[in-house]
Formats: sequence, C-alpha cells, structure tokens
Amino acid sequence: MSKAPAPVSKGEQTKQTLLEVAIDRFGRDGFRSTSVAEITRDAELSGTAAYAYFDNKEALFLAALDHDAAGIIEEAVLLTPLSERSPEWRGDLFVNLVGAVDRHPLARRVLAGLEPQVTSRIVDLPALAELRVLVGERLTAEQQTGAVRSDIDPAQIGAGLVDIMVSLLFSVVQLGAADFGKRAPELMAVLAAAVQPPSN
Repeated sequence: MSKAPAPVSKGEQTKQTLLEVAIDRFGRDGFRSTSVAEITRDAELSGTAAYAYFDNKEALFLAALDHDAAGIIEEAVLLTPLSERSPEWRGDLFVNLVGAVDRHPLARRVLAGLEPQVTSRIVDLPALAELRVLVGERLTAEQQTGAVRSDIDPAQIGAGLVDIMVSLLFSVVQLGAADFGKRAPELMAVLAAAVQPPSN
C-alpha cells in the first residue's frame, strides 16, 4: 500500500501562491514594471510576505522563471511516449515543448527575448538537465534494439538533441510557430539522421 503524500505546509502553500502570481505578473508586465508589493497584493498577502521566502525581487523573479520553465518541460515529458517504442518520440517531444509554451507566460517572455539579462538561465535549468538524462536513456534503450546507431554516445547525443530543441524553441517563440511549421519536417529529418542507422 502506497503512502499518501505528506500534507503541504502553510508556508509551502504561501510560497507556491507567490510563485504563481509572480509568474503571471512578471510574464505579463516584465521584471522592471512589476513590484514585489503588486505581487503580494495580488496574492492577498501582507506587503512583506514575499521576503520571508525570497531575499529580493530578483530572487523571486528567478525562482518564478525556474518554476515556470520547468513546467514546460514537465508537460512535454508527460505528453511524450518516451517509454514506448515509438520512433516519432523526438518530434513529439519537440512539438509538445512548443505546445506547452503558451501556458507558461514568464518562460515564454524570456524565450521571446524580452528579458535578455536572464536568457541564459533557461539552458541551466535542473529540469532541463533531467531531460538530457532522460533522452540519453531513451537513446541507449533504442541503441540496444538497433533503432539507434551503435557508434554514438547516447548520453552525449541526447544532451545535444535537447540543446538543439531548446535553441529551436527560442526560434519558434521569436519567429512564430506558423513560419517554423513550414520547416519542421526538414529539421526533424536532421534530428533523425543524427541517430538512426543507415538503411540498407
């Protein structure tokens, strides 16, 4: 019998509320145009409540960005059949990342280049590091069945594939999904060619 999850403390609930409101506010108005006082007011908390969890506005902004961007990755992984034997999973993963972006306003703002001081933060997310490992494991499993070339390092190629997808995600957000959609088949063919064994 599995254990029920531990109840969430009031402090954790308050922190979660602050993050959700910060994601919405910073995502809509940006770092410079948003005050901590506005966030705490929207969260229906006292004006100093945020400082019990975050040292300053920048710390709140970065925590909100990390949380929101991790949400994109979590959504995409949940929707992608990484554990099934589907050769389409690389394309599915990327399509699901693109599809999740619009539900994550702060990460979308950063991907759009509207907060250039923190753009590099996206590539160092812990959730993205986990995705690199997950993709490497999937490639390893496919390598064992002959679906992936035997002469590649699956961990290295998996990390590279994820980094390429993140770069493409920046392009999609900045150039528009419609324009990217015209080029998607060619780009997916390149990703497939990097890992699939040559056909006889």
